[in-house]
Amino acid sequence: MTQFLDKPTCPLCHSIDFGGFYQDRHRSFSRCDTCHLIFVSPQDYLSAEEERAEYDLHRNCPQDQGYRRFLGRLFNPLVERVAPGSRGLDFGSGPGPTLSVMFAEAGYAMTTYDKFYADNPLVFDRPYDFITATEVVEHLHDPQFELDRLWACLKPGGWLGLMTKLALGRAEFQRWHYKNDLTHVCFFSRRTFVWLAQKWGAEIIFADQDVVLFNKRLRDL
Repeated sequence: MTQFLDKPTCPLCHSIDFGGFYQDRHRSFSRCDTCHLIFVSPQDYLSAEEERAEYDLHRNCPQDQGYRRFLGRLFNPLVERVAPGSRGLDFGSGPGPTLSVMFAEAGYAMTTYDKFYADNPLVFDRPYDFITATEVVEHLHDPQFELDRLWACLKPGGWLGLMTKLALGRAEFQRWHYKNDLTHVCFFSRRTFVWLAQKWGAEIIFADQDVVLFNKRLRDL
């Protein structure tokens, strides 16, 4: 049993059934046969200091109208589904929180969390009507823990909205610029998100390019 537990596992579903998918001069990538997540080995993770230094270079802010339009691809489909005045959590809000500002301007009560810039674990003790994570899940070192924690914080009937670029096949992956960012350590495809929805018993909607919504259906609780 100890030997089995010591084997490397997929960080999303903890399956041991995965194999080599691609390798470049910086890192090797594996793909899980169960949930289809593509991921790098923990030995290829940046240190916390190196990761923080990369994020400190980001210059996104609420005054950037182009950034607002980009975030609108998640903001707009959620506003259509979540009642005004609802409480939301923006997970991984970054050094210049903007999506939370957009929701607050629209009359929503917002909380932010970021492990580098707004690290308050007490936010996970509250329930939320909706949760957002834009360009975040590809950075997660423990996606199973983080995503299940978010799902547990969601009220019945609530929505989880994610934005991340979707992985395609091996040939496309080789040419994909997204994999070249060393802070990106796991890559989700449509099949991965469908697997996650089945695990949670959630309704899933691919609302826009690289935007996926999960609904915590009342009838399944």
